[in-house]
Amino acid sequence: MDIGGFQKNSLIDFPETIACIIFTQGCNFICPYCHNPDLVAGPQKRAGNLYDENKIFKFLKKRKGFIEGVVITGGEPTLQNDLLLFCQKIKNLGYKLKIDSNGTRPEVLTTLLKNKLVDFISMDIKTSLENYHLVIPQKFDPLKIVKSTRLLMNKAPAYEFRTTCSRPFVSKKIMDDIGKMITGASKYILQKCSRDVNVLDPDFVTTDKNFFSDKEMLELQKTIEKYVVKSVVR
Repeated sequence: MDIGGFQKNSLIDFPETIACIIFTQGCNFICPYCHNPDLVAGPQKRAGNLYDENKIFKFLKKRKGFIEGVVITGGEPTLQNDLLLFCQKIKNLGYKLKIDSNGTRPEVLTTLLKNKLVDFISMDIKTSLENYHLVIPQKFDPLKIVKSTRLLMNKAPAYEFRTTCSRPFVSKKIMDDIGKMITGASKYILQKCSRDVNVLDPDFVTTDKNFFSDKEMLELQKTIEKYVVKSVVR
């Protein structure tokens, strides 16, 4: 795989699991608030070298018994051509596996679940279906997002949906639309958009109106909580 980053341990990215994090290179979205801007471009446009996959597996073999799981995030992992083989290698070592995805390739998620290669999926819901053109530059069928949400709710061993809350991608109306799309979901996370990190579009963080206050975040939570089993603001 094209690996743009590697974190040796994390206590927060995989619920109830000590994990390492693998960051894949390349994404099909252009979210201006993206906290991993160096991972958005494909490997052919990336400055610097990619991580050696063999060294990561050497690390995983050495750390068995200390680390319980692996998180594959991005970028967007489902764009990687050899994701399935990579996941199988991880599972063969006895690790639990979590995938973070934007839900644009439900066919890949279907194959992962069918082959029991993933234990947990976190899916980012960027906005309402009618507004996905704001974050994806190419032609895209937003019904793929619906298909991915249904897949996770019906087939995933464990899952969560999450949204980074900032304007113009989120509003009370948009949050209500998202709620209707995932009615009955077990867990939904509202993430407050941070201004204290490097982002894909630096101008985005200079505009105050793009960001929600703590009070406004709680109001967004009230909008969504009637649709899901559990909602969390973080």
